Amino acid sequence: MTGRTVIRGGLVITASDEIHADVLIEDGRIAALAASATPAAEAFTAERTIDATGKYVIPGGVDAHTHMELPFGGTFASDTFETGTRAAAWGGTTTVVDFAVQSVGHSLREGLDAWHAKAEGNCAIDYGFHMIVSDVNQETLKEMDLLVEEGVTSFKQFMAYPGVFYSDDGQILRAMQRSAENGGLIMMHAENGIAIDVLVEQALARGETDPRYHGEVRKALLEAEATHRAIRLAQVAGAPLYVVHVSATEAVAELARARDEGLPVFGETCPQYLFLSTDNLAEPGFEGAKYVCSTPLRPKEHQAKLWQGLRTNDLQVVSTDHCPFCFTGQKELGRGDFSKIPNGLPGVENRMDLLHQAVVDGHITRRRWIEIACATPARMFGMYPKKGTITPGADADVVIYDPHAEQVLSAETHHMNVDYSAYEGKRLTGRVETVLSRGEPVITEREYTGHAGHGVYTPRSTCQYLN
Repeated sequence: MTGRTVIRGGLVITASDEIHADVLIEDGRIAALAASATPAAEAFTAERTIDATGKYVIPGGVDAHTHMELPFGGTFASDTFETGTRAAAWGGTTTVVDFAVQSVGHSLREGLDAWHAKAEGNCAIDYGFHMIVSDVNQETLKEMDLLVEEGVTSFKQFMAYPGVFYSDDGQILRAMQRSAENGGLIMMHAENGIAIDVLVEQALARGETDPRYHGEVRKALLEAEATHRAIRLAQVAGAPLYVVHVSATEAVAELARARDEGLPVFGETCPQYLFLSTDNLAEPGFEGAKYVCSTPLRPKEHQAKLWQGLRTNDLQVVSTDHCPFCFTGQKELGRGDFSKIPNGLPGVENRMDLLHQAVVDGHITRRRWIEIACATPARMFGMYPKKGTITPGADADVVIYDPHAEQVLSAETHHMNVDYSAYEGKRLTGRVETVLSRGEPVITEREYTGHAGHGVYTPRSTCQYLN
């Protein structure tokens, strides 16, 4: 650990405040803040000084939804924990929460151990795990209690993907009842997978095989129906619910209604739903395959409701659901059959910049940017104020952000291990300049200075919105 670092002259932005302040870092943590150019700030001494004049000083991003090395559809997500966390750091994200997978017939512990083995010693930034629960039985339910005790406090279930991750309503209810007792948070992929499979079969029978049909069969109404059902099952169980990757107007309406009723229901959306649409899925040739993810991209008119939901707090978090597959050799598995295209988009490197562009465009405020990208995910998953803010005692996960720098997103220049960018050619204002993880420089003035193994596993407390 280096000794002390001081960051001078920047605008410190958190979810609650904006202040021109100098930040003192000691032994990997924030030691003090003092208004810039005051005697208190001038008294800060350090071995390393970072000049942030004209820049923002923001907490490192917390991406609470990534899938490094995920097995899917006979292949694996193309980012490893090493490449994926390095790319995250380039994009100003300093903590990811990835998903360990329980396979049917196996224990939660086996799945969690397998993911620890993939990540340990390989990550550039800190990481935690959620647990995908694919096989609800008495043993699984007991294991959930043990996982919560050791800091894996959230469990993902799927109403989609019959035969792979799918849970029926009874299994979902049992897991929700258990989480109501042990303090865990159920995360739900809310799409009616049984009905979708029927529509997939019918589309293919009609010869509708192109990528755009992926979006057409995974109907917004079937996302809304599953969202409604998940909310009511959680209400019956007396459990909180977090709905992942919300993409459609109708699903936002279900969340808003539940929250208006006072239910502990939360929603996440992703940059792809805010910035991309079915226009991308319909790109000519097989290009649309690059944009196949589930929930799918929606027609553009859904975007306004998602932005509104983020402003009104009907949606609380923006995560990436980063799950990249190369176009060549992976996405191409679905040529002639859209149902065989691996589902997922790359995005862990782009989230903070895209959301800053949303500030520039007037969709959200600067503080709301930090709230949805740093503070709320940290609170939602039991890591605040260690992560997600700049305050004395917090981990020194700090980004120096240049709000005026311009950049063009491209596969040529990104650091994700994937052969295309979902945002190829998109011009953005704002760029990460320097990134500290627990006080250590991972990106230094646009140079990678981190290393695999710096990132450590972070056990989490329970959701901090429920205490």
